[in-house]
Amino acid sequence: MTGYSQEPQLPEATTDLTRRRVVAVGAGALAVAGLGGGALAVDAAAGERTPGPHERPEDCYVLTSETVEGPYYIDADKIRRDVTEDREGIPLLLSLKVIDSDTCRPIRNAAVDIWHCDAAGVYSGYEDMGNGGGGGPAPTGEPPTDAPTGPPPGGGGGGHQEPTDDTRYLRGTWRTDRHGQVSFKTVFPGWYRGRCVHIHTKVHVDGEWTDTGYEGGHTCHTGQFFFDEESVVATESVEPYASNTAERTLLTEDTIYDQSGATGGLLKLRYDKRDISRGVRATLTVGVDPATTNDGQGTPPQPSASASPSAT
Repeated sequence: MTGYSQEPQLPEATTDLTRRRVVAVGAGALAVAGLGGGALAVDAAAGERTPGPHERPEDCYVLTSETVEGPYYIDADKIRRDVTEDREGIPLLLSLKVIDSDTCRPIRNAAVDIWHCDAAGVYSGYEDMGNGGGGGPAPTGEPPTDAPTGPPPGGGGGGHQEPTDDTRYLRGTWRTDRHGQVSFKTVFPGWYRGRCVHIHTKVHVDGEWTDTGYEGGHTCHTGQFFFDEESVVATESVEPYASNTAERTLLTEDTIYDQSGATGGLLKLRYDKRDISRGVRATLTVGVDPATTNDGQGTPPQPSASASPSAT
């Protein structure tokens, strides 16, 4: 994992959001007052969602499920906590705690990557692939000027495709603090044919933070974070999600999510049930084994005969 460049945190502003069917704000209007202890415009009276039957409280000695990397990972992405750029969508504050699943101790100074599609189901760096690119044609055109070189962290060529353009929205890497915590400002992801709503992640350890970014180390975890159906359904009446006409795969139908709740990457969500467009808080404790290498280059789960071909 090489070639990162430090960037200043983007300026923040606030905006009022109308209720019901609204046009959600983009990067410059995230209603977040700082990442360390900031808050989205979420009604505190709404409270947190009640955990589902498969969810567990913060739990040591349980590894968070490993998943495939997917075709849209780009190494040498941007060191930043606000990954939104110009993407419109419901503000999302993603707060993670990375712990050693054996000792329960927080893992400090780890590099955590996240990347996901926008509200329309499009990944930056692969806009030519359209909405998810499942079963689509091979990328065409000139390679981008800042395409990463060399293998991804952990080695192996993997199944990801070369980027088709220079866009890098909804991608970023940040460092865990001494409590193992890291937060990102982004937008609630959209969906595309064959996959439920999700966010990809990697955790890198044993590297070195320098003035130019993060160097060396290995990837100890490759996973995905998932959203419960109630929250996704609530986004469907909010623009730009309401304009996404792609067939949506339910959480229970997804071929990557293992249906194990928090252990499988199911996020705990907090938002105003009356108006999700005001913003969503998502939290999860991620249990990893820092001594192993899990780069997501293995064989992905095989879909059932009735499942649609899709990108991961």
